[in-house]
Amino acid sequence: MEFAAKIGFYGVAAATLAGAWFTVSARNLFRAALGLALALFGVAGLFLYMEAEFLAAVQLLVYVGAILTLMIFGIMLTHRIADPNLKKWNRQSGRAGIVSAVIGVGLSAIFLKASWNQSGADFPPVPVPFLGRAILTTQLLAFELLSLLLLGALVGSLYIARKEKRC
Repeated sequence: MEFAAKIGFYGVAAATLAGAWFTVSARNLFRAALGLALALFGVAGLFLYMEAEFLAAVQLLVYVGAILTLMIFGIMLTHRIADPNLKKWNRQSGRAGIVSAVIGVGLSAIFLKASWNQSGADFPPVPVPFLGRAILTTQLLAFELLSLLLLGALVGSLYIARKEKRC
C-alpha cells in the first residue's frame, strides 16, 4: 500500500510540475490558463497527500473556482487575444530564464543543506471552526482586500475588452 501511495504522490507532483511548465511555456494564453488549472488541481492533490483536506478544499474553491474562472473570463472577453499580428514572445525571456535558474539553484542548495525533521512527530490538527473564526475576525480585512482586488481585475478586463465606438 505504501508503494502505491508513493507512486500516486509522484504522479500528482509530476502533473503539477507539468501544468506549471505548460503555463509558463505556452504561447496561447488560454492554453496557459488550462496549464495553470492542472497545476492548481495538482497542488490541491498534494494538500490531500499531506492530510490537509481543508486547504485542498480552499485551493479548489478560491484558486480554481474563483481566480482561474476570472482569468478565463478575462481572456475570453479580450477580443484581440487571437490576433496573429500580436507578439507572442517577450524580449526579456532570456533574462527571466537566467534569474529563474539562479533562484532555482539557490533554493536547491538551501533545501539540500537543511536538516529536515524526520522524527515523525505529528502536529495537532487545527480545527476548522477555529479557522472560520479567524477568517471572519482577525483576517477579515485581508479577505475583503482580496475581494476588491478580484473586482478590480474583473473591471479592468471588461475595460480592456470593450470595443471602441467610432463616430
